Amino acid sequence: MLELYIGGARSGKSRLAEQRISGGADDAQRIYIATATAGDEEMTARIAHHQYQRRNDGWQTIEAPEELASAIRRHATPNTAILVDCLTLWLSNWLMKDDLKSWQAVRDEFYQVLRRAEGRIVLVSNEVGQGIVPLGTLSRQFVDESGRLHQDLAAMADRVVLVTAGLEQVLKG
Repeated sequence: MLELYIGGARSGKSRLAEQRISGGADDAQRIYIATATAGDEEMTARIAHHQYQRRNDGWQTIEAPEELASAIRRHATPNTAILVDCLTLWLSNWLMKDDLKSWQAVRDEFYQVLRRAEGRIVLVSNEVGQGIVPLGTLSRQFVDESGRLHQDLAAMADRVVLVTAGLEQVLKG
């Protein structure tokens, strides 16, 4: 089963996605695939909050800031529940390489892995397309690519949830 949790910054989407997996089958192995990198003290604190204050010992954490498809391929089994947090950070990591063709190949591989993956996968991502069109080229590229990514994943997903102010709106499923 593939699920997508999408919402704005600090909307509660990660917390709700974590609760969704924690409330699932007790015998499933819970895997958290993190895409963030700690580039400064503030981001280090955010990562620590997610890792140590929100998730208990029942989670295995895998760091995959770029190689997300490989991490899912290695860990997705019928008896796993995988939470990927967050797709827009993963996208940012790739766009900072300034190689759109590489990103598109990586994205397509990610889609293929998701289509074949066993078990439960819950994806978390930031909705960024509801604001004004950004002025900079990289910012516009980020909004365009995240919009494409979200549309494709929503079409593939069994369940899509929009989170606003900690409240779920089930859009699909």
